[in-house]
Amino acid sequence: MRATALALCGLLACAAAAAQTQAQKGGGIYTCVDDKGRKLTSDRPIAECSHKEQQLLNRDGSVRQIIPPTLTVDERAEKEARERKAAEARVAQLDAVRRDRNLLQRYPNEAAHAKARELALDPVRLAIKTTESRLRDLARERKPLLDEAEFYPNRPLPPKLRQQLDANDAAIDAQKTLAATQQAELERVIRLYDLELDRLKKLWGGAAPGSLGPLPSASAPPAAASGAR
Repeated sequence: MRATALALCGLLACAAAAAQTQAQKGGGIYTCVDDKGRKLTSDRPIAECSHKEQQLLNRDGSVRQIIPPTLTVDERAEKEARERKAAEARVAQLDAVRRDRNLLQRYPNEAAHAKARELALDPVRLAIKTTESRLRDLARERKPLLDEAEFYPNRPLPPKLRQQLDANDAAIDAQKTLAATQQAELERVIRLYDLELDRLKKLWGGAAPGSLGPLPSASAPPAAASGAR
């Protein structure tokens, strides 16, 4: 009985050891060919092949997974930059599709776009007319001040007259600055609708939404047109 018990204990110990060994191998077998052409295997990733592709095999020898090379710091940075650029391109493409579809929905034909253009330009044109009218008023207000100043050809102007002229100068400068801003806004709106119309003609003609790339910015007119002005 005692011998039988000892034998049974031995079998159990062997079984436990075998089970432990099997558990260690449960993660699979890593294999690769190093720089010297030697085939290496291990139960964990192989350090000598960290810069090379490794295979993770199942117990039956079939390939479970391909382990890519471990990237260096520079390689990882380049990979992340490529992935970030690709993600930005996907977002830009989706945005272009969305904008094109919105354009088609908002402007089903050229007449609808022309009406929207005029509605956008009307308030800017009105503001420009108001500024031009104010400049004419300031010019009329300035004339009698200049006529009065002629009485003091070689003498300092009276303080009140000097103040009135200075105030008129400041008001004219402010209106001229405002006029320049309004003119730039007028050109921006015209360019925006010109760009939209050019794009819409292609979309109306059958171009797929998103196939024309991003809509160019209307804030900066072409260099040739800017120089012509």
